[in-house]
Amino acid sequence: MLKIVDSAVPVACWSCSVARNASTLFCPNCSKIQPPATGDYFAVFGLQPRLNLDLDALEREFHRLSRRLHPDRFARASDSEKEWSLADTALLNDAYRTLKDPLKRTEYVLKLHGAEIGEEHSGNRQDPSRAPADLLEEVFELNMQLEEMRMARQMGDDDPEAAKSLSEAKRKFEGLLQEVDRDLRAQWTAWEEGGDAQRQTAQKQMVALLDRRRYLRNLVRDVTETLGD
Repeated sequence: MLKIVDSAVPVACWSCSVARNASTLFCPNCSKIQPPATGDYFAVFGLQPRLNLDLDALEREFHRLSRRLHPDRFARASDSEKEWSLADTALLNDAYRTLKDPLKRTEYVLKLHGAEIGEEHSGNRQDPSRAPADLLEEVFELNMQLEEMRMARQMGDDDPEAAKSLSEAKRKFEGLLQEVDRDLRAQWTAWEEGGDAQRQTAQKQMVALLDRRRYLRNLVRDVTETLGD
């Protein structure tokens, strides 16, 4: 489980021995590159953990740090500095990919706060193979249509009506995915601006929404693969 690391914890720079933030990639005193940061992804960019993130600020800082970590800058550096530049670049890229994506960022922030996210944990809340209660009938019908389409394909037959029905189902589930994304964004505000009780409620709601989204995404994937789109 990920834990929030205090980004203000000071450590000594290996080069000038001046105390620095453990999450910074470069010493603010001597500007020397530092070993990979020990804080969370947000701290790498000097940002507070937030769901409603300033993506423009994130991108600007990413490009600024990427330029400073470019291998050409370390052509005459020590072996350790060369290794750190590669490790810091990998960390920076991972952090950027996670934080710029709203869904990955949501999962990451929730994990920082102790939430169990992902298919490996969804069984703790419900059977991950079980359809949400409000979709049971539709999912049952969809699975029947998928199986019929697969059998027809195996026999070399074409069923335009079945294909049309599956396409309509796909569009509906894609619409439900968009609804989940809107609901998640609404919970961002509740989580960040509410008190402890409201935050706990919002966190549970977001975990449930992520489970629902994962199930819907798998349905859309199955239909897409069966249709050959």
